[in-house]
Amino acid sequence: MNYYVYILTNKTNRVLYIGVTNNLERRLYEHRNELADSFTKRYHVHKLVYFETTTDIRTAIEREKQLKGWLRVKKNALIETMNPKWEDLSTKWYE
Repeated sequence: MNYYVYILTNKTNRVLYIGVTNNLERRLYEHRNELADSFTKRYHVHKLVYFETTTDIRTAIEREKQLKGWLRVKKNALIETMNPKWEDLSTKWYE
């Protein structure tokens, strides 16, 4: 089974949310329809800008905690390694 550590943002890229899941498409559906936790609902955080995969849940949880502890500038740099334009990486799933 794959586990995903992911970063979402809002339309203006000002708010970041870091999470972990075993089904990224389902979890994004929950965020976009604001069925998920109140933080993403409150700040309308729906845009997938970064994700990593691993087959070990413990590794995923550790990585999530690590990323949450980083300063914003370091998180931005990580996002830009995969997604320099901060585009929604999931749009191709819904075309």
